[in-house]
Amino acid sequence: MIPSAPPQPLQPPRADENDNLWILFSHLSLLLGIGIVVPLIVYLVKKDESPEVAYHAREALNFHISITIYSLICAVTCVGIVLIPVIGIAAMVFSIIAAVRASDPVRYRYPLTIRLID
Repeated sequence: MIPSAPPQPLQPPRADENDNLWILFSHLSLLLGIGIVVPLIVYLVKKDESPEVAYHAREALNFHISITIYSLICAVTCVGIVLIPVIGIAAMVFSIIAAVRASDPVRYRYPLTIRLID
């Protein structure tokens, strides 16, 4: 019996340059102040054309919706008002990390994200 090699982790398919721009734009849209709108449009336009772009747009959209929900909850509670700047800074940092990881090509999953769109 021949020993088999350990299974290799699955790498996502390499996206072309145009797809990479859509992926980066989806992740970095939060820094432009249009967080939910851009990933939603990219997801709706590209979901049938490129599964890789659809994955990243869906992740960014779920993250931006989650950040919006967390911020609204903090705004309603008096104690949570102090946490809004922390949420904003964390959202920017995670968006930059996601953009860097997505250009590698790695399927990055945002932490503390509610997966509303699947």
